[in-house]
Amino acid sequence: MATILCLETATTNCSVGLSVDGKLISLKEDNTKGYSHAEKLHLFIQDVLKDAGKNLQDLDVIAISKGPGSYTGLRIGVSAAKGLCFSLNIPLISIPTLDLLVHQLKNEPGMKIAMLDARRMEVYAAVFSEDLIQVRDTNAEILDESSFAEYLQKSKVHFIGNGVAKFREIISSENAVFHEQKFPSASEMTEIAEVKYKISDTEDVAYFEPYYLKDFMIG
Repeated sequence: MATILCLETATTNCSVGLSVDGKLISLKEDNTKGYSHAEKLHLFIQDVLKDAGKNLQDLDVIAISKGPGSYTGLRIGVSAAKGLCFSLNIPLISIPTLDLLVHQLKNEPGMKIAMLDARRMEVYAAVFSEDLIQVRDTNAEILDESSFAEYLQKSKVHFIGNGVAKFREIISSENAVFHEQKFPSASEMTEIAEVKYKISDTEDVAYFEPYYLKDFMIG
């Protein structure tokens, strides 16, 4: 039974969760514009531990959202995670940020495409099957009217993330279902992190770096 501290800082949502045996027991997050994660993150960590009646020494592992996303946000989260792992001598688990988005659609039928806003008409995007298996590599994609047509022509497709709004403006497919106001959250990390912990799918703390993909989201 693992006690896992989950950190999500890849977007404007600064999110910290604590899970025990794969179940979320405490969550603190704030999704305001601007990246104030440096001020909030350690306070949120203290808050979730206090709310759960735990302390740092109770942690078995740290889970971090590894990107893609904001360069600044990712650096803050990964630095905090690595610092805790070193000081507590516990392992580090990383989870792709787009997995945390698409995990929110686990009960929805059909293909799923997670996208994070980059700049202009660019997004970070990944394509998943109905059962959440990634079927296309994560890309920095320039959106146009033909984007994802190969999926939209076949069946219903769910689009999720803060990159959805600008895509919605340029396509008119009846097969597109939009979930715009959704952000990666530590609350979605718990089940994934528990599975990774049980199979020892951990990172080399000393050499782990965020997955930037491209430095579109400076801020």
